Amino acid sequence: MKTFGQVLREVRKKAGLTQREVAARLRREDGRPVDPPYLNAVEHDHRYPPDDHLIEQLAKIVGISPDVLYFHANRQPPDVKTEANQPRVEAAYRAFRRALGVKPAGKRK
Repeated sequence: MKTFGQVLREVRKKAGLTQREVAARLRREDGRPVDPPYLNAVEHDHRYPPDDHLIEQLAKIVGISPDVLYFHANRQPPDVKTEANQPRVEAAYRAFRRALGVKPAGKRK
């Protein structure tokens, strides 16, 4: 199973974009830009996958479903998260990932 960083790097390259080009289009929630070294660290699994705000932007920029990135980040998409169903949704999501043989995502270095 590929890591979040591997998937992001792969789809970015397929879209014909450099890290610098992607970083220039990304904005944090406070409006600050994302720098290319941060994106490089994410792609090489030296940093945790970014927050939901950046995942949504990344998906649009590289032209894939945000669900793909959420899956590889080992997180539920925001539209799946609900207060009433949270424990059931989390249990189902963990079971689904286990069935695929996916290990929990984590910081490598």
